[in-house]
Amino acid sequence: MAELLAVCRVHVLLPDAGTVGVTAIDKRPVEGRVKVRPLGLYADIQADRKDHGGPDQAVYAYAQEDADFWSAELGRPVPPGLFGENLRVRGLDVNRAVIGERWQVGSALLEVTQPRVPCQTFGRRLGEQRWVRRFTQANRTGAYLRVIENGEIGAGDAVELVQTPVHGVTVAEWFAARYGVARSDDPTTVPGADEKGRPDPDTLEKLARRLLDAHAIGDIRLSVDLLRRSEQAVV
Repeated sequence: MAELLAVCRVHVLLPDAGTVGVTAIDKRPVEGRVKVRPLGLYADIQADRKDHGGPDQAVYAYAQEDADFWSAELGRPVPPGLFGENLRVRGLDVNRAVIGERWQVGSALLEVTQPRVPCQTFGRRLGEQRWVRRFTQANRTGAYLRVIENGEIGAGDAVELVQTPVHGVTVAEWFAARYGVARSDDPTTVPGADEKGRPDPDTLEKLARRLLDAHAIGDIRLSVDLLRRSEQAVV
């Protein structure tokens, strides 16, 4: 069964060259159990609340297996929280999570909403050349989650998949179609680009229609961002 390795929340606000001037991306593991509410972990914050946070991006999860991939690529450790994640999990392919699936973690019930889209703040945090592009092309984004039922979580908790929507569109599939990338080591990821390396509108439209149909019948509740992008894809 999948396991929660670490619960991370903001350690300190750091100066940042972006428009806000500071960033809360410096997340670090905390001991004990942490309350989870509709806007995220107790005592966690987002500095840029225009583009981050809110009910649809209350919690960010990243897999240890993907962190191990990046550790090998970068030649340095990728400890829990380095990517700004709240949850570091093991034994769960977060990128293959179906949008709208639900996880029981401790006494909290969480729902996958959308992939993480890397920003320049993330690039500055890592200090690696062309980091945003590299992270995008790898299609190992992790996933944002909303809080369906409040609760408490802590390192060592099981992460149990309790509900999977029938539409089947995964975090990695959507990200591949939206941004024109597809992991070569993942045969389940749909081709994400046309012959010129641009996002394939036909693939994106098909996935968008599946998501919108599921949203319309109440099988899932799309995030505000994903609903808007899905509607744009089918126009």
